Amino acid sequence: MNNKMKSLVLILALAVGINVYAAVQTPVKPDTNTTVTQTAKSYITVSPLDLVARPHFYLNKNVKIKAKFDKFSTLGLDYKPAMRSSQDYISFLIQRPDVTDHNIPLSELKIFIKRAEAEKYIELNSGDVIEFSGKVFSNALGDPWMDAEKFTVISSKPKSDTK
Repeated sequence: MNNKMKSLVLILALAVGINVYAAVQTPVKPDTNTTVTQTAKSYITVSPLDLVARPHFYLNKNVKIKAKFDKFSTLGLDYKPAMRSSQDYISFLIQRPDVTDHNIPLSELKIFIKRAEAEKYIELNSGDVIEFSGKVFSNALGDPWMDAEKFTVISSKPKSDTK
């Protein structure tokens, strides 16, 4: 290759390199005509017993659980290592799915819901089927602690008439 050809190749290589560098360095301005949409969170459907057995595995993950409601409670509120204020939150318990002849709460699973949201479900009874989803935010004390972000009543037990 002669010197003129080498010089031409060198100049082309430098020109391409400078253009690539400039393109990388130039900030891209957002298009004002497009809207940015957030992607929906995805949730892992999980058994409550599996969540209790492996809280470290589900830590910082979004989970969805279908279970029988037991009761609203103050369990776990204001505990500093996994703080949820009793002024803003209430916890609720679900029934253990592995016990069918008694109503035994799964107290190892700490589930929190904002008080304003919980007030919509004040008529819930023990045994009503619910589905909730949220994020496991702590595994303090070796238990899963989660925020319920979505809460749905699937079915309610028939009310007994007491006349």
